[in-house]
Amino acid sequence: MNHRTLLKGLLAAGLTSLMVAQGAAAQSFPNKPVTLMVPYPAGGLSDVIARTINTTLAKHLGQPVLVENLGGASGGIAAQKILNSPADGYYIFQGSPNELVLAPLANAAIKYKSEDFRLVQMITINPMAMLARKDLPANNGDELIAYAKKAAAEGKPLTFASVGPGSMYHLLGEHMSKITGIPMTHVPYKGGAPAFQDMMGGLVDVFMTPYGKGQVALVDEGKLKAVAVLSADHQDLFKKAPPLNDSKALKGFVFDTWSGYFVHKDTPEAVVQALNKALGEVANDPAIRAALEAQAMVVPRPQALPALAKVYSDNTAKYRAIAKSMNLQPQ
Repeated sequence: MNHRTLLKGLLAAGLTSLMVAQGAAAQSFPNKPVTLMVPYPAGGLSDVIARTINTTLAKHLGQPVLVENLGGASGGIAAQKILNSPADGYYIFQGSPNELVLAPLANAAIKYKSEDFRLVQMITINPMAMLARKDLPANNGDELIAYAKKAAAEGKPLTFASVGPGSMYHLLGEHMSKITGIPMTHVPYKGGAPAFQDMMGGLVDVFMTPYGKGQVALVDEGKLKAVAVLSADHQDLFKKAPPLNDSKALKGFVFDTWSGYFVHKDTPEAVVQALNKALGEVANDPAIRAALEAQAMVVPRPQALPALAKVYSDNTAKYRAIAKSMNLQPQ
């Protein structure tokens, strides 16, 4: 046997052993706790979703499911930690196109791309609202634009919060500024919770964001104002807030966002299938659906992996097109 034949035999044997080992690991998955990685600090809407589902997911997986919060870089720090961890399904990223499509386009320090992740299951579709400091003198889209125009003329542009440069909420603010021709100032945060704190303190004017019962309560208590919603029609939890779509200057300004669960693209297929099945069972759980729907979220029906691949691919193309139209540049 020559050296080349021997080398080929050793490589083949090694590859076979690796595949067998991966297969065995996948069949035993999970045999230790699983972690849901939330790319924002505790207290925000993403954190609420994770802590709503983790106990039920644990029952379906037969192992504890822990929630880890890691904010920064529009979710990029948490996403990169997933990629730096073994591709074995024990770290699941709870995210959206915000972190996986837009953040890499806006932050030069982020080296991953959306294709490095695989969507395992969607969990929520989230309506959005234009929330504001309690004393902002605007109660609808037209009044907001009038105030923003006046503030800009006085050299004090309207400030809008986001969860980081390049995030969807950043792009929405820039998009509003562009279509109205009014300068506005972006104020980035590591997550929704600190943005809401500063808005309640009057340090930032507005925040276009998904919302839940916590934000509704802050509005009801007079700590924040709901200027408008970003849906085409009124929202049940903010009945007094008209759609921005009703205003003359912002006709067609209609947006929502969604959350899902992702793993490293190299995660073994059997593990991905196991997570898809377990997360689908969680999404079909009546108690989970009721809890999330009470937060103003829509819980989509579970989908098979091929359909989810198309959802993710289509959304990647959609948000990249928006970023291109905005001439979003990595900084």
